[in-house]
Amino acid sequence: MDVFKAIEGRRSIRAFTSKPVSEKDIVKILNAARQAPSAGNLQPWEFIVVRDATVKRGLARAALDQAFIEEASVVIVVCADESRSSRRYGRRGSTLYCFQDTAAAIQNLHLAAYALGLSTCWVGAFDEAEARKLLNTPLNVRPVAIIPVGYPAEAPKPPRRRPLTEIVHYEKFSQK
Repeated sequence: MDVFKAIEGRRSIRAFTSKPVSEKDIVKILNAARQAPSAGNLQPWEFIVVRDATVKRGLARAALDQAFIEEASVVIVVCADESRSSRRYGRRGSTLYCFQDTAAAIQNLHLAAYALGLSTCWVGAFDEAEARKLLNTPLNVRPVAIIPVGYPAEAPKPPRRRPLTEIVHYEKFSQK
């Protein structure tokens, strides 16, 4: 699939069919995610693949009762290993770079899923302590996003986007 078509066509989906996602497709998606750029090529991401209904239900509860999470065939929780980035970059690595890096991996994950005919949603609103407990993550590994993955049961319209004239600045920031 053309990357521009994937970028423009992908939508956040909050309703999924019961059709299971194959392990082969999950591996393709995870492989695409790990190809993302990262500061110093440190690759501070960790991916937790969840198929267990009880864990998915717990993640949905941790995510402010967003029930659609447990409807998805698979949930991928993307985590940032702060210590990996801080070893080379100190505080800036643990407070910024590792999150930038995982965000790039998450975007690759979304686009790869879409290219395979799957749908996703980036869920960032969740109780981190509750998610950590469910997933048994060590202190240095922070859950950043809960990504339900499945076949879409809805087809939302494209959201409004701000025009380039509103958001692009040349040479320096200009008040518009």
